[in-house]
Amino acid sequence: MAIQSRQYTVAEFEQILAEPENSERLLELVNGEIIEKMPTEEHGIIVLNIGGEIRIYLKTNPIGRVGVEIRHRNPEDDYNDRLPDISFTADITNPVVTKGVVLRFPDLAVEVKSPDVSYRQMREKAEYYLANGVKLVWLVYPEKRIVDVYRADGEIQILNENDSLDGGEVLPGFSMPVSDIFKS
Repeated sequence: MAIQSRQYTVAEFEQILAEPENSERLLELVNGEIIEKMPTEEHGIIVLNIGGEIRIYLKTNPIGRVGVEIRHRNPEDDYNDRLPDISFTADITNPVVTKGVVLRFPDLAVEVKSPDVSYRQMREKAEYYLANGVKLVWLVYPEKRIVDVYRADGEIQILNENDSLDGGEVLPGFSMPVSDIFKS
C-alpha cells in the first residue's frame, strides 16, 4: 500500500522512518514511492517455513546468515531501500548492522506475494534484486502454490508442489520440497 503521491529520496525516507509513529511499520522505498508492507498470517507462516529451513541448513553449513525483513540498499541508488521477506548473505566478514540499512544486497532474496501486490510488481522486484548483485531470487506465490526461481545468469525456473527448491551455488546442498513451503 503506497502512502504518498510524490517521489521520495532515500534521505527523506530515512527521516520518515525515524518518526515515532512509523517505528512499528514495515516501510520500503521502491523507485521513490513509499510502500507499506502488510503481511498476512499466511505470509508469515510461509516466511517462517522457508527461513526456518535455511536456518537449520546453516547450523550444519555455517556459510552465512539469514534474516527476515532486513532493509538493503545500493549506496548509489537514491530512490530504493528494499525490504526482502527473507535475505541470506554469505559474506559474514562484515559486521551485523545494528541500526539502519545494510548498504549492500544479499546473495539470496525471497519475496512472498501479498494479495495487494501484482505479478508484474513481483517480477520487477526480482529484476531489481538481480540488477543490484543478488545471485538468487525466490518469488513465492501462495495462491498458485508455486515458486519462481531467478538466477543471476538469467535462468528462470517455475517450481510447483511436486518439485524441490534448491539453493544452487548460493546455498550448496540446500533442498526443500515446495509443498513444505505452503504447510500451515
